[in-house]
Amino acid sequence: MFPTTELGTIQGYLSRPLGKGPFPGLIVIQEWWGLDQQTRNIADRFASAGFLSFAPDLYHGELAPLGDGEKATALKDKYAPGAPDELAKLFDALKSHPECTGKVGSVGFCFGGRMSLALGLIRPVDAVCTFYGGGMQQLFDRMDALKCPVLGLFGDRDQSIPPGTVQQFDELLDRIGLEHEVVVYPNSGHAFFRDSDPSAYKPEAAKDAWLRTKTFFEKNLG
Repeated sequence: MFPTTELGTIQGYLSRPLGKGPFPGLIVIQEWWGLDQQTRNIADRFASAGFLSFAPDLYHGELAPLGDGEKATALKDKYAPGAPDELAKLFDALKSHPECTGKVGSVGFCFGGRMSLALGLIRPVDAVCTFYGGGMQQLFDRMDALKCPVLGLFGDRDQSIPPGTVQQFDELLDRIGLEHEVVVYPNSGHAFFRDSDPSAYKPEAAKDAWLRTKTFFEKNLG
C-alpha cells in the first residue's frame, strides 16, 4: 500500500519537490480506475518539475483493475456525486498548506478531467487542465463560472467523447472569453498519455502534451 497523507478531509498521495519551498500547488486527479500507480507517477513527475502535488483518493481506497470497465463505472457512479465537494475542501487545504505559495492548479485525466473542470467552477483555481475529460459536456451550461486559463488535451480517435464535443468546448471558451488552448492529437484515442497501457499510449502525443502542460502551469502558477 502506498503511503497516504490526509489533506483537508481526504486521503491521497502527496509528492513534494526537492529543495526548500514554498512551491505552487497542483491537484492531480485520477482516471476512472481510481488512485493507481499511474496517477501517483504523474504526481511525482509534476513534483520533479517544481509543483507541490497531491493526488486525492476520490474512491476512498477502492480501485478498479485496468480494463474492468464495469467496476470502474460502478465506482465512478458511487463516488462522483461527492467528488466536487471533496475537491473543494482539498483546494482550500492545499492553498493554505505551509509549503504552498497560495497558487493552486488542477489537472485531471478521463473522469478526473471532468472533475478538474468541475473544481474550477466552485473554487478560484489559478489554472485548469483537462486530459480527455469524460462527461465534461455535463458542465457546459455552467462553464461561465470558470475564471482561469484552461488547457484541454484530446485525441482525435477518442470514442468516449461524443463527436463535436471538443469543438463545442473550444467555442464555448471562446464565447466566455477565457484564455485557453485546446489541442487535438492525430491518430490518438482515449488515455493516450497513459504510459502503463501499451494499447492506449501514444508516445509523441504524450511527450507534446507533457511539455504543454508543464509550460502552462509554470506560466500560470509561477
